[in-house]
Amino acid sequence: MSEVEHLDVLIVGAGLSGIGAGHYVQTETPWASYAIFEARDAIGGTWDLFRYPGIRSDSDMFTLGYSFRPWDGEKSIADGASILQYIKDTAAEAGIDQHIRFHHRIVAADWSTDEGCWRITAHRSDTGDTIELTAGFLFSCSGYYRYDRGHTPDFPGMDAYEGTIVHPQAWPEDLDHRDKRVVVIGSGATAVTLVPALATDAAHVTMLQRSPTYIASLPAKDPLVALLRRVLPKRWSGPAIRWVKALLTQASYQVSRRRPDLMKRILRNGVARLLPAGYDVDTHFTPRYDPWDQRLCVVPDGDLFTAIRADRASVVTDRIETFTDRGLRLASGVELPADIVVTATGLELLFLGGIDIRVDGAPVDLPSKLTYKGMMIEGVPNFAMAVGYTNASWTLKCDLTCDYVVRLLNHMRAAGLRQCTPTNAGSEVSAEPLLGLTSGYVQRAAHLFPKQGSRAPWQLHQSYLRDYRNLKRSALVDDAMVLSNPVPEPRPTARTLIPA
Repeated sequence: MSEVEHLDVLIVGAGLSGIGAGHYVQTETPWASYAIFEARDAIGGTWDLFRYPGIRSDSDMFTLGYSFRPWDGEKSIADGASILQYIKDTAAEAGIDQHIRFHHRIVAADWSTDEGCWRITAHRSDTGDTIELTAGFLFSCSGYYRYDRGHTPDFPGMDAYEGTIVHPQAWPEDLDHRDKRVVVIGSGATAVTLVPALATDAAHVTMLQRSPTYIASLPAKDPLVALLRRVLPKRWSGPAIRWVKALLTQASYQVSRRRPDLMKRILRNGVARLLPAGYDVDTHFTPRYDPWDQRLCVVPDGDLFTAIRADRASVVTDRIETFTDRGLRLASGVELPADIVVTATGLELLFLGGIDIRVDGAPVDLPSKLTYKGMMIEGVPNFAMAVGYTNASWTLKCDLTCDYVVRLLNHMRAAGLRQCTPTNAGSEVSAEPLLGLTSGYVQRAAHLFPKQGSRAPWQLHQSYLRDYRNLKRSALVDDAMVLSNPVPEPRPTARTLIPA
């Protein structure tokens, strides 16, 4: 028998967001005991899980990196191994890694108003044990997609195919693509990363897409960054570069939304300049939707287009009729021979890692709830989640969320309060989808997610500038944030004992 452990803050996930949250809790709330529960056996989240060839960031590292430890690498679009090492180094330098408990998957969390804490149930995958503990604040940094599998449509004829089918999220270490004919199904960030990486050694790589995606080529090493580093002291260059990159990204997004036809021409002309003369840009690289209706893909130094010009890669825009024993037959009747087929067909989303969230024993119906400032959930006390931008770097929003959370924790401690609950008392707020993208992986799971509201503070702003003002420069507490200190029921000094 042992006493139930209590933590002031429990962080879920040891990826990019979770390590950042650990830094803020450790640095800004030194009074708080905390731990990071990681379901897998390694730091890094996405950047440890994905092992496919060429994996890299699709945001510039000067905004994807932490504000408190600016990225000092040369590459703006960095490879996955470098990003993973950056996360590990950040955790090790401050001792954050000593607070990580691997193989701990939280399966249930029930807020008790009487006790003023979360009752947490976790499963240990290494021992098979179920453990229980309590936490004063629960901070989910697990992202919003499934780590155990990706999305693969059930294409006709897959069972008859005699080659190898692989999803990028489960890339085999021993897969040899050298001198093989490879077909990559998809046109998103994963596909445009894989194609040039595989084309280096494969006999030929075909990117097979149902419809095109907007793609922009950016320099792998940003000359503006080099200039700022040269003229500014080191302590100033990091923040300056971060702000410049964030503002440029925001400006590009605003032009896309306000002048979509102009941005379409800019993107199309940029692609056309990098492709062979006479290439059918309209068919293969001109989407039917407006820029940023879906996430924009970035290729460093135009590597995708370099592979196409060298005839090591090609793009086919068509629909799959069926797999055959040796490849794929398309709706047009074209046969694509393939030794390996890569299904870069998207992710499966899973909100909060699938944790069963309850408040005083009652299940929280997440799809019926609004999100508060894009980081907390209506009616759920002492809970926050790190959710990044869809139109910019993930970390920009996560940094703001972490900063807000620790300031809120310090405020409650100073005021002698123990419960903070976003509360929607009005009826004038209408619900809208949380993630404003038309991408298939988002639409497939939209009905499972909470919603954003039509007005503040329930709106999810895809704007670093607006969020910076609202989260860092505005009042910490507003009318929608209810702080309280419910009188707990009498209880013994030692909490209920649970078998170890």
